[in-house]
Amino acid sequence: MKLVPLGDRVVLKQLVAEETTKSGIIIPGQAKEKPQQAEVVAVGPGGVIDGKEVTMQVKVGDTVIYAKYSGTEIKLDDVEYIVVKQNDILAIVE
Repeated sequence: MKLVPLGDRVVLKQLVAEETTKSGIIIPGQAKEKPQQAEVVAVGPGGVIDGKEVTMQVKVGDTVIYAKYSGTEIKLDDVEYIVVKQNDILAIVE
């Protein structure tokens, strides 16, 4: 099954947040707050949204930072995705 976003929406796959403390203990991703960093999996076509021309600025494969409480979480084939509007994406990590 494949997610195809509409309009100015973007499908993101959240990056795993494992961290090692100074003493070498690994903190699993579930034990801490989720990061707002994700990989772009699919991008909508853009177009005229609410009377304004929207050009998509992100592409599949980009790593982005998105707003903390934005989007809709979806679980598909045991993988969690987040669908956000393009204006909820704050930056592209290069």
